Parts: sequence; structure tokens; C-alpha cells
Amino acid sequence: MIRQQAFENASKMLKGGLHCHTTRSDGSGDPAEVIRLHSKNGYDFLALTDHRIYNFTNFAPETGLTVIPGMEYDATFEKGNGFRCFHTVCIGPSKEDGNGFGQDERAPKIRITCQEEYQPFLDLIHEKKNLTVYCHPQWSSTPARYFDKLKGNFAIEVWNSGCAMDCRMDMDAPYWDELLGQGIKIYGVAVDDGHGMNQHCRGWVRVNAENDINSILAALRDGKFYSSCGPEIYDFYADGETLCIDCSEAKEVIISSDMHPSRVIKAGEKPLTHVEFGLKHWEGPYRYVRATVIDRYHKYAWTNPIWLEA
Repeated sequence: MIRQQAFENASKMLKGGLHCHTTRSDGSGDPAEVIRLHSKNGYDFLALTDHRIYNFTNFAPETGLTVIPGMEYDATFEKGNGFRCFHTVCIGPSKEDGNGFGQDERAPKIRITCQEEYQPFLDLIHEKKNLTVYCHPQWSSTPARYFDKLKGNFAIEVWNSGCAMDCRMDMDAPYWDELLGQGIKIYGVAVDDGHGMNQHCRGWVRVNAENDINSILAALRDGKFYSSCGPEIYDFYADGETLCIDCSEAKEVIISSDMHPSRVIKAGEKPLTHVEFGLKHWEGPYRYVRATVIDRYHKYAWTNPIWLEA
């Protein structure tokens, strides 16, 4: 049996936000207000990732919510009649645990011409012990061919509430399977990128970790999480030639893998809560499989992949 890492010895799955904005950059809510809103909505942890300004501070410590250090970094590489850009969420440990950034440290605006020129900036972020997420690829006007050589991102945004609400973009894993099909092991995260207060608390990760910064970062790095806008996922594993998923009530479950058309399993008279799918349904090898759960409110949740080939 191969079980996706999020569900190995899982007990409580922490709820967390990895990408949001406050009045420290271009958000409408002040930092304390944003933290309190997430706490009221059942979040266990949150990263305040304002543009090009790093944060360690918990501005509402009375909530007990864990604040993950972080910021959003960016570079523009094409501008004229339109634009293309790279945006990167950086999240890292405390200063005591080796984070190379400082509180309120500002990153410069940069212009580049291609992903190869952006890589040194990513390398520097990683040297400062931060994990990185590739942000909103559709909004950034970057199909996978523009960023598929970037090294070191642990995740890509598969849902971004702000982009979904404003642009109907970045709503269901664009380009993720293109990277996975190239053999790139990268996880998918749901985030808000909330600027207006109404954009917060709509997309999150559920992480199999203890509620402290280092445990959360390690679990994210190792793929011990799933992402959601509503549905819950309780288990996801391959047992021989059968793929299984347990979840909250769903109207559809979609099975995705490179080189295979997606398979949609639909609920009958009763909602789906357990799905089994035969991995011999199509010919050819499954390098990986992942699942998307859709509930009756048309809210989505995404597993991270199970890799079936080394």
C-alpha cells in the first residue's frame, strides 16, 4: 500500500493560510484585523505575505494563532501591451532557527528577461532557509513553458481566491499536471492571496503537523497536507491496482494523471464518501495519481500526488 503522506499517522489536521496581504502592502485590512479574521474562521496558522516586506510578527497574539514568517517576492519580465511576471511566496523559520531575513526587510523590485535570470533570486531565498511557492500562474500570464525550469519551489498554487474572484483564473490546478508529467515533484496549495477582506478564508491547506513553525514547515516541504476550499479529505492511498479515497460528502471525484484522460466518478442517489478506482482502467503506466473532490456547493479539494514510479 502507498498512502499519500498527509494521511500517514494523521490525527488533527491543522488549517492554515499561506498567502495573504494587509495594509503593510496593498491589503485593505490591518495585520491584527486579518489575523483575528482567520482565527475566527478556525485557522491554526497563517503567513502574512505582504509584497516585498518580510514579517515575523504576530500582531494579534491573543488569538493563539501561529504566524509563519514570510513575504511575497516578484519580478516582471515582459511588459508592453500586456505583462508576464513571476511571483513567489516565501515562508521560513524563526530568526533563532536560521531565517536569513529580518523583520521589515524590504526586497527590491526587479526586472528580468526569463526564468533563468530569476533562478538566482530563488536560490538566495532558499539559502535564507525559506520554502517557496510559485504563485497564480494564470494571472501571471505564465503557461508552464515560462517557469518549468525553475528549481526549488516545493509547491504551486492550484487555487487562488483573489484571482478566482477578480479574474476567474487559477481555480483548478492549471499547469500542475504539465509539471508533474515532466517528472517534477511539486505539491499543490490552495491560497487566498487576499487583498480585500472579503477574499480571505476561502482557500487553505490542511497539514499533518504539530502546531509550531518548524513542524508546519517540515510537513509542507514533505507534502504532508492537502488543499481545500470546503470539502474534507480523510485518506488517499493506492492498494495494489486500486486507488482509494475517503472524503466528506461529494458529488464528484476526479482522478488525474499525466498521459491519461481524467476520470470523473459521479455520485448516484447518495453522495460519495468512499471511492475506489482501478489503476488498470487505461493502458500504460501511471507515474503519479492525484484526486480532486467536488461537493454539492461546487467547492473543491485537492490531494497531493501519490507517485507510483520512482
